[in-house]
Amino acid sequence: MKVRHGVAVALLGLVLVGCGVQPTGVIGAGEPASGLTRGMRLYYASDSGLRGVPLLDRRLQDLNSVVKLLAQGPGPAEQRDGLTSLVQELGGYTVSGSGARVTIHMEGSYPLSGRDQGTGQLVCTLARAQSVLDPEVEADDVEVSVRPTEGAVRGPYRCAEFLAG
Repeated sequence: MKVRHGVAVALLGLVLVGCGVQPTGVIGAGEPASGLTRGMRLYYASDSGLRGVPLLDRRLQDLNSVVKLLAQGPGPAEQRDGLTSLVQELGGYTVSGSGARVTIHMEGSYPLSGRDQGTGQLVCTLARAQSVLDPEVEADDVEVSVRPTEGAVRGPYRCAEFLAG
């Protein structure tokens, strides 16, 4: 009985060793993916930082309409997930973009500090929108400035400044 058992184990070992698959070492595949993904997103504030929400049901017209959508705030499902918009109606503004540069021209003063989640919402959302409107531009490369008619210019900022922590 023990001999049969030993033969069976030896045969099983030979089958496993002789299956033809050779061991390999670690195969390098480059750096992991990083940066912003493609497609339009609106960025909202949360207790854990900014979170992008895909804009699936609307077609992007221009940068001004994106700021209006952002100011409307997140939908009910996103609100239940703890998302909120710190960007309220900004009053008179126009947004222009060319290549990797976007500027928000505002009437009056800018109500946020510039290093806050509200500014991050604007910067990340507009960076994403510019990359969607101009596919030659990567969202990671877009710089956004806020130019109020009263007070100092804020920026230029990149979205990564607000996502890092």
